[in-house]
Amino acid sequence: MTILYLTIPPLPHYIIGGYTIAPAGRKHPSRRNIEVFDLLVVTRGCLYIGEEDQHFEVSAGHALILRPDAYHYATLACQEQTAYYWIHFQTTGKWSLSDQPETEMPAERAKERALSSSIYTTQTFTKQLPQFAKLLQPSKMDSLLRLLVQLNMNDHIPSVRWKQQLAFQEVIEHLSASMEAQGPTPSALCAEQAASYLREHYRESITAQELGESINFHPVYIARCMQKEFGCAPFDYLMRFRIERAKLLLLQTDLPIARIGEEVGFNHAAYFTSCFAKYENISPRKYRQRFSHG
Repeated sequence: MTILYLTIPPLPHYIIGGYTIAPAGRKHPSRRNIEVFDLLVVTRGCLYIGEEDQHFEVSAGHALILRPDAYHYATLACQEQTAYYWIHFQTTGKWSLSDQPETEMPAERAKERALSSSIYTTQTFTKQLPQFAKLLQPSKMDSLLRLLVQLNMNDHIPSVRWKQQLAFQEVIEHLSASMEAQGPTPSALCAEQAASYLREHYRESITAQELGESINFHPVYIARCMQKEFGCAPFDYLMRFRIERAKLLLLQTDLPIARIGEEVGFNHAAYFTSCFAKYENISPRKYRQRFSHG
């Protein structure tokens, strides 16, 4: 399955859409680099579309997202009357494409995910959308898309444009759910369980063996899964989480530096200071001074 990865925020935004009833013999238009995503949802018949070297048969109850940077074209005319919604949308954020959803997450995106726990910066996350999928709830999707098209009549009104964007986010959620219904991979399950354990017990001294026994996976397998899903080893993940908790305490309390180190799982103040400086390029004391006094 080919997957689109959208970094959020910013949210993908709806531009324009419509509903087309194409008679037998009509072909979808061929276009190149249209600079917007084109979502096609077929309610009757079938569209035969190619994008670069891939070919798709989009039948009723299926959805296809055509990329903004690719060449797409009809591979065959409609064999029967075909009805479909077309929705143009875009994102000003990062996006990428992968045709191997179970392989290792790109390093840049994994690093962003692992480091996005600070509440003092805008937190981003990745939304995964199937480029081509059988819809989980075709009738629900039909209702949402019909609403979007109907709202076009009054989209000169700001409150209506707002309603369009809200409805479109539901469309995105339904597309994502069509893929997520397949369930997470064993690797993702292992990594998430390990991350949850580390977050829950971050104040404690944890060994690889204890982590493995707690979630019933071998430590080597856990390390491999976390590297794949989060872009870092288990104890690097733990260290990053401890540092983030320490940053909160530095800004929200007057506790001494050594005590804060103890609160987040460091037994020695010097080691805490060393680790904090390694990850933040500033000492805990200077971090507190910088953000507490502007």
